[in-house]
Amino acid sequence: MNTAPSQPSYQAMEQAAKWFALLQSGSVTDAEQARWKHWLENTDNQLAWDYVERISRRFDPIRTSPDRDIAVDALQHAGQRCFKRRQILFSIGALAGTGLLSWAGWRYSPLNGITQGWLADYYAAAGEIRDILLPDGSQVWLNAGSALDLDYSPSLRRLHLLRGEMLIQTAEDAAQRPFIVDSTQGRLLALGTRFTVRQEESSTLISVYQGAVQARTANTGKTAVIHTGQQTHFTPHTITPTQHADPAREAWSRGILIADNIPLSQVIQELGRYYKGHLSLSPEIAHLTVLGSYPAMDPEQALTMLASVMPIRIERRLSWWISIQPK
Repeated sequence: MNTAPSQPSYQAMEQAAKWFALLQSGSVTDAEQARWKHWLENTDNQLAWDYVERISRRFDPIRTSPDRDIAVDALQHAGQRCFKRRQILFSIGALAGTGLLSWAGWRYSPLNGITQGWLADYYAAAGEIRDILLPDGSQVWLNAGSALDLDYSPSLRRLHLLRGEMLIQTAEDAAQRPFIVDSTQGRLLALGTRFTVRQEESSTLISVYQGAVQARTANTGKTAVIHTGQQTHFTPHTITPTQHADPAREAWSRGILIADNIPLSQVIQELGRYYKGHLSLSPEIAHLTVLGSYPAMDPEQALTMLASVMPIRIERRLSWWISIQPK
């Protein structure tokens, strides 16, 4: 049985960006409009077009609302950090009840991702690194596109990494409460330490730069202690052997992307955290290896630096769509 691909192909994505630019130009002919409609009949192309439209709405999400002023005001107030969760949910419900979410559609809209961040205790948006001082004096750096919940009680200090990545510097606690970090795959117990936690698709990556951290898998209860200069992945069932801690997993907190013989595809994926639009990488050059340090918080400058030392060229399809092509 043939099934539709879960993600559009690179070729379809590039074509969709070109079609979108043409249709937005205001100078499209009837013949071009007909060719676009014919192109859209392909399932892969339709997936790519839907993606491009969703990305475009990040940059003008309120434009199609008939009550733009009301929508903008409600969204700005809902986005304030001082609002409690129930207040945010009330604001979202009020918008839905008045039909102001019709401009994007809830499930696939950028607002869906934004409110996931609002519902977390702490959230870092695309292109943002947050420096958070916790009640006990511990410090957390939250990477772009990451979210965490905080649960401090008289007997426990607990962080729950919902998605993304964070760097933690624990502080001594007068009450001597354990410092716990939960992820989808298990639980970490900090033993006076500085470490990073990265929530990946099917595992958690823990890298320790000071002290030690005990990891426990969620399903099997297996444990291991990761010491200074070590890192490991763990799943709900297993913990992999430790390796040398990757300096890149700490450098991002200073806005630096370190590439040490890693594929260009991985570099572009990391830069994508800090770019609010879309970075499109040609499969022909995805395997090229990259060395050096790059400004993570300035993806366009990083791409310019990469293009100066690698056989690649940078093309801008749209103001928010950058294509990385073979030179």
